[in-house]
Amino acid sequence: MKLIQLCCSKYACILLVFLSPLFAAGQQNPVVDGWYADPEGVIFGKQYWIYPTCSAKYEQQVFLDAFSSSDMATWTKHPHILDTAAVKWAKMAMWAPAIVKKDKQYFLFFSANDIQSKLRNGVKDDTLGGIGIAVADNPGGPFKDWLGKPLINHFYNNAQPIDQCVFKDKDGQYYIIYGGWGHCNIARLNNNFTGLVPFADSNLVKEITPKGYVEGPTMFIRNGHYYLMWSEGNWTDGTYKVAYAIADTVTGPFERKSTILEADEKIATGAGHHSVINIPGTDEWYIVYHRRPIPNQGRDHRVVCIDRLYFDEAGNINNVTMTFKGVKRALK
Repeated sequence: MKLIQLCCSKYACILLVFLSPLFAAGQQNPVVDGWYADPEGVIFGKQYWIYPTCSAKYEQQVFLDAFSSSDMATWTKHPHILDTAAVKWAKMAMWAPAIVKKDKQYFLFFSANDIQSKLRNGVKDDTLGGIGIAVADNPGGPFKDWLGKPLINHFYNNAQPIDQCVFKDKDGQYYIIYGGWGHCNIARLNNNFTGLVPFADSNLVKEITPKGYVEGPTMFIRNGHYYLMWSEGNWTDGTYKVAYAIADTVTGPFERKSTILEADEKIATGAGHHSVINIPGTDEWYIVYHRRPIPNQGRDHRVVCIDRLYFDEAGNINNVTMTFKGVKRALK
C-alpha cells in the first residue's frame, strides 16, 4: 500500500491511499509521487533537479515544487520554491518551469495566468500574465520575482506566451524558445535577463514553427547540430506525443523528422512535454517527461518519468521505450 500526497491547492492537500504496480518495489517510474507534468530536468553540480508543473485545476496552480536527486532514483521534494505570493502579477496557471544558472544565481522562467489573445476571446489581448522570471541563490529556492512584471506578455506570431525553454548557445548567447497554440518562437535574452535583444534584422522575435508543432519546445546541441523537440496532439488525452527536428543554426529552418515518444498501451498514454538531460562529458542522454497512467481517470492525472534517449549513427533520435523500471545513474 502506498501513501501519496497529491499536488493540489496552496492551502490544502489530498491524501490518496491505493495499491498500484506503478510504485512496486524495484520500479522507479514515476520518479516522484503526485500529479505533476511538464518537467524541466537539469544538472546542477552533483545533483539532478526536476522542476515540474503541479498538475491540477488552473485556479489551484499557484505554486511550484522541485525535486533533487544524486542518482535519478531517489528524490527529495522541495515544496513551494515559488508561489504567487512572491509574484504579485501571477494569479493562477503557473506552468512549465525552465531554469538556468547564470553567474551565481538561478533564474527560473515560468508562465502564469493562461492569458488569451483577442483572436481567442473576441475582446482584446490580455497582457496581465505570460512568461515571467524568478531568481534565487540556490536551486531549491526560495525564488522571488526578478522583474516585477512579465518578460513576454504579447502574442508574437499568434503564439501564446507559455512553455518556455531557455537555451545557451555555443557563443554564450541565451535564447528563449516558447509558444503555445501551434506557434514556436525564439528570442534573444539580454545579458541580465531583463528583456529581449533584437536580431540583426531588427525583429525582436522570430517564428521557427516546424510542421506538427503544438507546444512544449526544448532545444539542445549534439555533435554541432541543433535539436528542436516539441509536443504534438492534445495535452488532455492520449494523443499527446513528442517529435523533433535538426538544424545547423539556432533559428533553423527546422524540418520535422519523426515522432519519438508516444502512447504505449502496455505502459502509459499521453506522453509528452519533456526535457533532456546529458551527462556532462559523455554522450549519455535521458528524457524527462510526463505521461498518463493506465487507467487514466482525470484530465490532470499526469506523472513524471525518466527513460533513456538514444541516437543512431546518423544522429537521428531513436524511438523512446517507456518503462516502469526507469533509470538509475549516479553523478561522479
